[in-house]
Amino acid sequence: MALNSVRFIFNVSKITSFGSLHQTGKRFASAAASSYQNILTDKKGEKNNVGLITLHRPKALNALCDALVSELADAVQAMDKDETIGAIILTGSEKAFAAGADIKEMLNKTYSENVKTGLLERWSDIGKCKKPLIAAVNGYALGGGCELAMMCDIIYAGDKAKFGQPEIIIGTIPGAGGTQRIARSCGKSKAMEICLTGDQITAQEAEKMGLVSRVFPADQLVAETVKLGERIARHSPLIVQLCKESVNVAFETSLQEGLRFERKTFYATFATEDRKEGMSAFTEKRKPNFKNN
Repeated sequence: MALNSVRFIFNVSKITSFGSLHQTGKRFASAAASSYQNILTDKKGEKNNVGLITLHRPKALNALCDALVSELADAVQAMDKDETIGAIILTGSEKAFAAGADIKEMLNKTYSENVKTGLLERWSDIGKCKKPLIAAVNGYALGGGCELAMMCDIIYAGDKAKFGQPEIIIGTIPGAGGTQRIARSCGKSKAMEICLTGDQITAQEAEKMGLVSRVFPADQLVAETVKLGERIARHSPLIVQLCKESVNVAFETSLQEGLRFERKTFYATFATEDRKEGMSAFTEKRKPNFKNN
């Protein structure tokens, strides 16, 4: 990747004046009084049970400024509490999911300031979401944009999407999980290559590496991702949450610890009404009526 290209993507302050976008986001049922300047929120699907959050700083290629990340964390938390939502999708535009961090905003920060103010702590709030988070990535997902996508549980990509961690080119390293999540998804060699060169990878390469689950034509991506959200949302929300937690433990512990956690969680499902309803519906050849209990 050419250095000029990196500068164009990361130093989006040359494209626009940050903070100039003041479009109010759409409202949804669980946060009717909330509005946003840097994101849009909506509900999708036949039952309106899939939450959709769209990063919306188009002139800045959805650069992840503090205000956007804070709004995103608030919206994710609100949808996580909304019992009518079974899965949450994060997306951007066809041009950019998020082209990186807001470098102009970060330029003059100091080590001591970062420690005292807890730089990137709001990112952790996004990662605490109990419901499935699905990234629908079109265009650039670089630096913080790639890290945001990897924070999600599933990544679907448009066929023109580009992923990468170019922080090394501007004299720093990934700080929101880039070095850690790529290694867990793609292995040490690929993680080193991506993080030490700063090169971009295509959606097709990302799928082969296991970073992305599926690739679709760009104009079909969000619709296909909503279908995935609907398939997940038809299951018991309680059991979906337990299953998500169990898969995540596989990336955080040894195999034996993970197996023990899985077995105990499996046993725990037998204390739920939804487990009994699911098995009863199967034996009675009918659709289950889950109650989230």
